[in-house]
Amino acid sequence: MRLSCRRLLLFLLLIALVIGFYWAKSWYESEVGVPAYQAVDKIVSLEQGWSAENIDWYHYSTQGSTFFLKDSWFLALEQPVPSLFFSAAPFRDKAYLGSYGFLFDPEKTPYNKEGLPIGFTIDNNFVDPLTQEKMRVVGLSCAACHTGQLNYKGTGVRIEGGQSMANFSKFQNALGFAMLLNYYDPFRFDRFAKNVLGADYSKENKTKLKEEFYVRLQSILKQGKLDKQYASTTIEGFGRLDALNRIGNFVFGFELYEGNYRTVDAPVTFPFLWGISWFDWVQYNGSVMQPMTRNAGEALGVFAPINLKDAKQGFFQSTLAVENLYQFEKLIGGEKPFEGLKAPVWPENVFGAIDQTKASKGATLYREKCMSCHLPPVTSDEICQAKYWTAPNKWGLRFLKLTMVNVDLLGTDSQVVTDWAQRFVETKQLGLGVVKAEQGLPLTVENAVNIKYQALGLTQAQQDEYNGKRENKVRSPLCYKARPLEGVWATPPFLHNGSVPNLYQLLSPVAERAKTFYLSSQEFDPQSIGYNTDYVAKGFQLDTTLVGNHNTGHEFRSLSKEEQQGWNGQYPYNGVLGAELTEQERWELIEYLKTLKSRDLNQQTAACPTPIDDTVVVNSYANTGVVDTCQ
Repeated sequence: MRLSCRRLLLFLLLIALVIGFYWAKSWYESEVGVPAYQAVDKIVSLEQGWSAENIDWYHYSTQGSTFFLKDSWFLALEQPVPSLFFSAAPFRDKAYLGSYGFLFDPEKTPYNKEGLPIGFTIDNNFVDPLTQEKMRVVGLSCAACHTGQLNYKGTGVRIEGGQSMANFSKFQNALGFAMLLNYYDPFRFDRFAKNVLGADYSKENKTKLKEEFYVRLQSILKQGKLDKQYASTTIEGFGRLDALNRIGNFVFGFELYEGNYRTVDAPVTFPFLWGISWFDWVQYNGSVMQPMTRNAGEALGVFAPINLKDAKQGFFQSTLAVENLYQFEKLIGGEKPFEGLKAPVWPENVFGAIDQTKASKGATLYREKCMSCHLPPVTSDEICQAKYWTAPNKWGLRFLKLTMVNVDLLGTDSQVVTDWAQRFVETKQLGLGVVKAEQGLPLTVENAVNIKYQALGLTQAQQDEYNGKRENKVRSPLCYKARPLEGVWATPPFLHNGSVPNLYQLLSPVAERAKTFYLSSQEFDPQSIGYNTDYVAKGFQLDTTLVGNHNTGHEFRSLSKEEQQGWNGQYPYNGVLGAELTEQERWELIEYLKTLKSRDLNQQTAACPTPIDDTVVVNSYANTGVVDTCQ
């Protein structure tokens, strides 16, 4: 009888294990599963003004962020593939992390001796601001989001400062699931402990390791639970992130007060970086002026811890690597306008020759249809005219004055600008009451950064230099900025939210744009200028009918009779930028956009910007007659 009972119990246990295994596998496929890794035969690097050492440093230098994991833990983790009795492949495996859209260098480098993906860093000087524990941790650098790659027939064209196609939300799910399995699967954890502890492996040390691992796991699970609670039906997917809401949620929600969490429903593509150091305002909504505020805010948003809860440990103590953040900015912007990172030049040996006849006609169309918002080409003498530049600030610097277009006139999805404009935060123990996010963010960043400056012993002049000699201003206009378009061919998908798959559709009426498409492949279409959007198993389907995903506005089409009745004769109007382009005109414009490149300071030595003429009114709508409602 006892033997029968034992057999029954073993049988039931086996059934439970099998059911649990298939449940875990099903959950894995839905929450973690992604298309297979898209390998290429070779990588082509374009000349963008950086040395190989510059690129290596940019790819792998810390900004102070962390996955809340020690490097030895990350390197020892197994993939979250349910396995009953056998080990899974390493989590850090190239094909596995590559399937989430992360890029790899062909070989290990001086700054990446572990062979991690581009943008993954190991910080040797990380100090937890709450516990003061010093440790080596894995985190993310700017390059994780701002390095792109266009694959074409087996060749990967690397774009430094371009747009990543990584799927960060799925990656976070995978990391959390891997940690969960690692903790609760005794066989898996034993393998993990042996890898981490090495010669120090013992039952006692294994127990201590598990206790420490549990603390980190709880933090990850708490964050994941909150992210799930405030998720929306609008999925970020590959190549997109609701950056402003995620920054606000981590800094003001996770680190300060959970009541400050907001729904993540305004995903945007990762902005490309060439030229941005010399823009008057950055972010898609032109909300941030100072580079240190932008960069430190971004670092906090990708999990650079900051103490906003425990007064005893000192409010605003953080892990921000301000020296590296400053060096990142100098590398991107250089010492004067048009230095630093260059836009990629169309590689004719990979994507085919540019049709110069079409491009010449496209140049005329650009001047007629695009230049009033996107400014003259940065290679032109015209861009140096004083009207396109700000007046000197108190440090004597001038910046390119970008056109800001009211979202109602532009007609594109407004979710990201309204979310930011309407966001308030409860500052709780910081004692400021309820403030707008545009007040809370610069205050938080400035306090955290100043603590680092004091620790480094920087003079006021040095602090000004680290801040880019810009004031710490943040605003929330209901507008989008229009930037110069050099290198735009290398940055699909288009519009701020990536809702238009290629340039051809962007130049077409909304009615001709795809309402749904798959955004998972990195295979490039050099004709339409976009990624392959065919169905891919486990791929991400972008639905433009959802909040935050709308593909409306920024269109060339004929106005309806009803629209004409209320039209004052000026564009943009109701999302329309001008009359509908013929098919031939669209192809001509595309061909011209392929030719746009960064200014070559060795060939163009005239002062740029030119000295200000007091008779010139600096007005970003100088050529359109439209009242700028955003300044």
